[in-house]
Amino acid sequence: MNPVRTTREGITEADEELATLAKALGHPARVAILRQLTEVGACICGEIVECLPLAQATVSQHLKVLKEAGFIQGEIDGPRVCYCVNPKTTRRFRRLVADLPTTEE
Repeated sequence: MNPVRTTREGITEADEELATLAKALGHPARVAILRQLTEVGACICGEIVECLPLAQATVSQHLKVLKEAGFIQGEIDGPRVCYCVNPKTTRRFRRLVADLPTTEE
C-alpha cells in the first residue's frame, strides 16, 4: 500500500488530483460531451456540436478542458481531430471518488 503523501496542511496529492478532475467535469456540457464520447466511441467536434445546443467554439473550449484534464484524447485526422475517452483517467476518477470517506446515518 502506498503511503498517503501530504502536500500541505493535510491536503493529499489524491485530494488535489480529485479536485482537478472534478473541476474539469464541473460544467454540465462537459459531462454531456464525456457521455456522448463514451456512447459513440470517437467523433469529431462537429459531430458533438450537432448533439448539443452549443456553438462550435464553445464545444471546442469544453473539449480543450477535458483534454487538459486527461479525460479525453484527440487523434489528428487530416484537418480534424477525432476525440475519444481516455479510460485510464475515467477509472482513476472513479477510484478517487470511491475512496472518499462516507458517514453512516
